[in-house]
Amino acid sequence: MADDCCSSSRDNNGGGGGGGDAASCITNLSHDHLFSILLLLPLDSILSFAMTCKKTTRLTRSHTLWKSICTRDWGHSTVDALLASSSSSFSSVDWKRLYQRLRNLDRVSCFSLTPPTNDAQGPTPTPRASHSLNFFSGCLVLFGGGSEGGRHLDDTWIAYVGNGFKRMMNWQRVISDGPSGRFGHSCVGIGDCLVLFGGINDSGVRQNDTWIAQVVIDDTTNTSSSRLAWRLLDVGPVAPPTRGAHACCSIDNRRMLIHGGIGLSGLRLGDTWVLHLSENLCFGTWHEAVTDPVPSPRSGHTLTYIGGSRTVLFGGRGMGYEVLNDVWYLDSSEGHLGWVPVVFELRNIPGGLSLPRVGHSATLILGGRVVIYGGEDSYRHRKNDFWLLDIGSKRMWRRLKSEGYEGRSRSFHRACADESGRYLYVFGGMVDGILHPAEPAGLRFDGELFVVELVL
Repeated sequence: MADDCCSSSRDNNGGGGGGGDAASCITNLSHDHLFSILLLLPLDSILSFAMTCKKTTRLTRSHTLWKSICTRDWGHSTVDALLASSSSSFSSVDWKRLYQRLRNLDRVSCFSLTPPTNDAQGPTPTPRASHSLNFFSGCLVLFGGGSEGGRHLDDTWIAYVGNGFKRMMNWQRVISDGPSGRFGHSCVGIGDCLVLFGGINDSGVRQNDTWIAQVVIDDTTNTSSSRLAWRLLDVGPVAPPTRGAHACCSIDNRRMLIHGGIGLSGLRLGDTWVLHLSENLCFGTWHEAVTDPVPSPRSGHTLTYIGGSRTVLFGGRGMGYEVLNDVWYLDSSEGHLGWVPVVFELRNIPGGLSLPRVGHSATLILGGRVVIYGGEDSYRHRKNDFWLLDIGSKRMWRRLKSEGYEGRSRSFHRACADESGRYLYVFGGMVDGILHPAEPAGLRFDGELFVVELVL
């Protein structure tokens, strides 16, 4: 390795002009110019560039540079959320070390947030599955779902979280006119609102209505004292066919994407629809995205927006009731939507036979990758495992070790991440119950809330 590429350049050219002139040497660029160039490069190129000379080596060890790389790759809001985290010392973090530890993430740590029955902190949501759970405006927002006795719920609950996770959570039930009782619906945050679509009601009727809600937080009390107002969104004469158990995500501050689900007569769907919201959020417009190729029809799968122009689809139950493990991404980089299958080498899928699942959760985490949790296989065996999915250049599956609290295996739960992407919240789902004579089916709805922390 050269100690100083400028001096090497002068030696090779006799100190004269021409291509080896010191003025043309990259290390004669100002610190700010070099800094800007490095931020245009992928990580591997930055590390290679660090080996060229002393000046670049010093620069690539810079705390400021690595904080800027984290901001570039994770986003300003994520870095700000990490800095604001009350449970961590990120204000003095070694950003390079944090970045590298995240790239090599191999474990999570779990903590129960459900108090013992005799120590309950006020009312809590009843056990349920196929509900919705969103992290929105510093709060967890839960709506609906299916419950014991075939009843489907229409209640809305809010728990204030703020920065970092808390060992205890206080739920508040919000009383407001909103969507009718349902399960298998979708609900996502878009801009400063929540958008809900579809679902199945008590009578098994599929819905295709679109609702919008906004949350107002009482910051003065630093509690979950909040208001939430639902209203039916005007979408005009065109809407997706009725369905439930579909997949959904937001893809920017004005668009929501849905795919598949169970339609009329239990038929599994394979269509893709996009909702465009107006700037004032007063109305929306649905249109179907027709592409070729397309993922096969399915239900109980997941869609996860991972930033840029890509949204990841994984798993679900197919037309023949088979449980799937294929991965696709929806590309919007060319101004139109197109599905692309993701092919993995077998050596990059450790324990690949355990991957097919339905009713799992897929959550975007810090660093732009996806954590897959739980679900069930074709034999309805529920899972309690965590997998890291990366569809970047490495195209990797990695099973994550789990430490701390161990929840029950579950499916059709819901999970969401806080603004930092470091903490995942998991609530409810179907779990294996204890068999009793009066309960021939060992199947129960769960009302547990726990947090999953990335160990960095």
